[in-house]
Amino acid sequence: MHFDESFFVALGFVLFVLLLGYLGVHRTLAKALDDRASLIADELAQASRLRTEAEAVLASYQKKAAEAQSEADAILTAAREEAEALAAETAKRMSEFVARRTLQAEAKIAIAESQAMNDVRSAAADAAVKAAETILRAQMQDGASADMLTRGIGDVRKGFAH
Repeated sequence: MHFDESFFVALGFVLFVLLLGYLGVHRTLAKALDDRASLIADELAQASRLRTEAEAVLASYQKKAAEAQSEADAILTAAREEAEALAAETAKRMSEFVARRTLQAEAKIAIAESQAMNDVRSAAADAAVKAAETILRAQMQDGASADMLTRGIGDVRKGFAH
């Protein structure tokens, strides 16, 4: 048999592997790999728990956001209704104000018309009295009758002044 360097390398490798097996290196490696696998499994379980918790928190926040949106919509609806009611009330008050002012203006116009009518009547009465006085003076020659006429006209004027 011919022993060359490949034989010795192969023999050295086999002896090295047998030595490692004798010393229990394979058990140490297997235990390290098992520990590592256990650590990874624990981390995966913890990650799964954290994900479940995160999903629960997310669902909670989504529920709160939906409730807040619902509340905001309710507030907005109430504000719109209040604004519409306020606008209606304002329109009603404005209409009542305009109606009152119109009635006041009409009353002032009626008073002014009445005053104007009284002024016209008074002026007409004064003109009639003066015309009657002029006519009666022209017709009366006697001084006593003129004096009586002047007193009568004065009485008529006093009657219209009241």
